[in-house]
Amino acid sequence: MVETSAGLVQGTVTDGHHRFQGIPYAAPPVGELRFRAPQPAPPWHGVRDATQPGAFCPQTWETGPDGRPVVQGSEDCLFLNVDTPAPSGRPLPVMVFLHGGGFTGGQGAPYDPARITDQGQVVVVTVNYRLGALGFLAHPALDDPTVGNFGLADQQAALRWVQRNIGAFGGDPGNVTLWGESAGAFSVCSQLVSPGAQGLFHKAIVQSGPCSNDVLTRETAERRGVGTAEQLGCADEGQASACLRALPFAELVGLGEAELEQAHRYIASLPWFPVAGTTVLPLQPIEAFRAGRANDVPLIHGVTRDEMRFWVGLAYDAAGRPVSAEQYPQIIEDLYGTDAAEVLAQYPVTGYPTPSIALATALTDEGRMVGTCSQVDLFDAVRSPVYGFEFEFAEPLPGSDGTMPLGAQHGADVPYFFDSAFPGAPPPSRTPEQNALAEQLIRWWSTFASTGVPGPDWPTFREGGAISISTAATGPVDIGREHRCDFWRGLQ
Repeated sequence: MVETSAGLVQGTVTDGHHRFQGIPYAAPPVGELRFRAPQPAPPWHGVRDATQPGAFCPQTWETGPDGRPVVQGSEDCLFLNVDTPAPSGRPLPVMVFLHGGGFTGGQGAPYDPARITDQGQVVVVTVNYRLGALGFLAHPALDDPTVGNFGLADQQAALRWVQRNIGAFGGDPGNVTLWGESAGAFSVCSQLVSPGAQGLFHKAIVQSGPCSNDVLTRETAERRGVGTAEQLGCADEGQASACLRALPFAELVGLGEAELEQAHRYIASLPWFPVAGTTVLPLQPIEAFRAGRANDVPLIHGVTRDEMRFWVGLAYDAAGRPVSAEQYPQIIEDLYGTDAAEVLAQYPVTGYPTPSIALATALTDEGRMVGTCSQVDLFDAVRSPVYGFEFEFAEPLPGSDGTMPLGAQHGADVPYFFDSAFPGAPPPSRTPEQNALAEQLIRWWSTFASTGVPGPDWPTFREGGAISISTAATGPVDIGREHRCDFWRGLQ
């Protein structure tokens, strides 16, 4: 049993591991609190059961028997989970993990961090935050200062909860690492440059979300927001705010999500994304880094080697229509316009096992959605120590239809940190080599959370470039040469 600022919580103890789930860190964002900054969680009397996850935020990441997306979750979803090793008698480093899911899906609880807490001797906090339109709608009629970034404001509320309460769980509020993958990584990028997050964390880890990639502009986000309101029958700007708050939440879920299944060139093409030019996010992240207006903390920042095979595979191969040699030039022209001929010269279809892999390689190398070379802008701009990496395991992963090897695709590194199953479920089977790599990764990440340096075998990017991480070997990698970064920087 632990006493928090809102009341007592009781979790579970198994083999010296402590787990507390479903702790509210903010008030339910419902009714008049929809499309507003998170408010403090109301206190409770007695002991709150913290042995089960809280509700996750509304999303449509599962389909019904008819194959159509089903709205699941609850607006009352601002919960977090705390995992700790057995008490050690000293305050432990804290790692706050922000889940991925394209800002439209995901939740904290399925990321089981028991191996991280127990091996790394750290406290891990996993967080739910508002998603989709409920988390990122921008509309001129909404006057809350966190407009367009309600999900980011939720994350900041969770970090403030950590500052107030994590000491009672054995964590050190003065040594917090903010950590995220995919949408969670882009969230970390945003928090690194958000004035509201200053002082709430002391180190950062970014996996597969290059901080140099632009988020939405306010102009674009509000244009989208007006269109969304019109689509929902809330076209009258004078009444739009009240109209949007009165809608059943299910009508605000799943909007525009077909874009998630496309292979875009720019990450801000996704339907819901953080918004710059706002109170929460005054500047584009890369502009803030260049101007010295970022949270100056040590940073681990990297991607997987084959990031975009996930999206190309989803958009083409898994849909039963792999990119053909005839289609490939037109797809490149649609993506790159007047630069298409140069891209085709660098990435000829005959140079790759399939046209789908050629397309995925070009998009990965450029990295403006997710991938490699856009990171170089960040490495040049960051003033604090930054440790760059590329995740490339040795074993190939076949595509679901056997036509496109997925390689080290987007998200391929996540199972090496988490069992990525609901707590209590058996962990996935791993080879001895995979287990050894998982232990090494957890050692680096937890050592970084403790000291700000992952280890003596990993130099900063300025001192030694990035490292390649795989089950076969780990060592320096020249990402500029491997991914043709000079070419891509020449197209900017």
